[in-house]
Amino acid sequence: MACDNDPMPQSFEYDVLIIGSGAAGLTVALNLPEHLKVCVVSKAQISSGATLWAQGGIAAVLDDQDSTENHITDTLNAGAGLCHEDAVRFTVEHGKESIDWLIDSGVDFTRDRDEHYHLTREGGHSHRRIIHAADATGHAVSTTLTSQAEARPNIELMSGRVAVDLITNRKLSLPGNRCVGAYILNLEDNHVELFRARFTVIATGGASKAYRYTTNPDGASGDGIAMAWRAGCRVANMEFNQFHPTCLYHPHAKSFLITEAVRGEGGLLKLPDGSRFMDRFDERGELAPRDIVARAIDHEMKRLGADHLYLDISHKPADFIKHHFPTIYEKCLGFGIDITREPIPVVPAAHYTCGGVMSDERARTDVNQLYVVGEAAFTGLHGANRMASNSLLECLVYGRAAAADIARREADIPPPPEAPDWDESQVRDSDEDVVISHNWDELRHFMWDYVGIVRTTKRLQRAKHRVDLLSAEIGEFYSNYRVTNDLLELRNLVTVSDLIICSALQRRESRGLHYTLDYPGLLNEVRDTVLVPTTYRTLAP
Repeated sequence: MACDNDPMPQSFEYDVLIIGSGAAGLTVALNLPEHLKVCVVSKAQISSGATLWAQGGIAAVLDDQDSTENHITDTLNAGAGLCHEDAVRFTVEHGKESIDWLIDSGVDFTRDRDEHYHLTREGGHSHRRIIHAADATGHAVSTTLTSQAEARPNIELMSGRVAVDLITNRKLSLPGNRCVGAYILNLEDNHVELFRARFTVIATGGASKAYRYTTNPDGASGDGIAMAWRAGCRVANMEFNQFHPTCLYHPHAKSFLITEAVRGEGGLLKLPDGSRFMDRFDERGELAPRDIVARAIDHEMKRLGADHLYLDISHKPADFIKHHFPTIYEKCLGFGIDITREPIPVVPAAHYTCGGVMSDERARTDVNQLYVVGEAAFTGLHGANRMASNSLLECLVYGRAAAADIARREADIPPPPEAPDWDESQVRDSDEDVVISHNWDELRHFMWDYVGIVRTTKRLQRAKHRVDLLSAEIGEFYSNYRVTNDLLELRNLVTVSDLIICSALQRRESRGLHYTLDYPGLLNEVRDTVLVPTTYRTLAP
């Protein structure tokens, strides 16, 4: 029960509430009119999400030898027939202006000796079109946008806060289908605060922490997807989880990925005996799309009983390696691996959530005044497999589109209605946190084993049975105990894992990132897997 000397929960009101502080969220904030009062909330430090760790770069048509049609074709091919061509065209055609905006904002991209921007090539791309800041593009983008946001008087940045749930008219027993803010946990005093807003933007990233091995930061627990689902939004294509082929394999590395650009610049995948193998799986070899490369590595590891394989770029000059991949060079050297002399031990890891909350070209969701941008969104861009370096581009293009739509509409949207403070009067502090840690481990283990790179119907059904049990247990726990960060993340991970499993059970074919031994071929009908909140429980066979 709450104590008499507990601090009173605070409440806030803004024009725009942005949940998440990566490239997508900050892009929205910085493109909004400066007369709007904006709040950006983040779990940890403002620049702590997946954007910060993005190594490779941003795909855009910036060279005269390239064209938007080439980029569109490459994306459609990588997406295995499921990309929405209108979304692909919209994203690619707005690519250059988005890059120009970053440059004008102060992002220092790598240049050649002739002072032109250096463009690299990655898997699935037919041309060099990846603009980058060495091998730490995400860091350059994140820190630049954060500093820009800090300088804007109309933007308030709040760290150490975790969203609990969205507030809608339906929850307030009011007419209409409108989002009016969110309840947010302040991690400093562990009390839930009320944030009301005319517009709310989900920019919380993906859900790769549902898996045991991931390249993502700790906060990638599917919070925004789960909250939007509970608020009444449809989700789509959650079965398409991209596994990055090359995560550094070392007991102390903690999910450090080796960028696709290493292969783009000539890195070779090798077996423990030093022989290459990718040519047996795809004529493009190491430059095949990520789903093919990840399955090939997974196949060879299982065939050989190996814990990991190798990525070797040591045949390139040492100065070239150190110049192009300084972060990777230093990181590996810290673990005793000199990549100028020896191969890098690698293993696949969950990397990107291609599905998400359904949105349109303005980033609008099914709930009025609720937007979604970045990895939490399903725009139709990625299809069945995200092509390398299209993700940051999507953050920029749709972030700017959301801001433009809010600017067009803001004069017509009234202030949010009053809402009650969070009620903690009937809950108590938990004395059984072991339940949370045990369930967290169990969830991530069975998702890795049963819903990973290669699937079967039987494995998916086993996972569905286990996630249903966990969902009931966590629901009871949530109802009786004061919320904590770990409990909220586990609750959201159970929800998104359920969505992933149900989506995977519906797709009776192997397409892109979804590969099942029971249905290895492609269906003639190409369709998205769309789950609707009121009906999805009946969809899984």
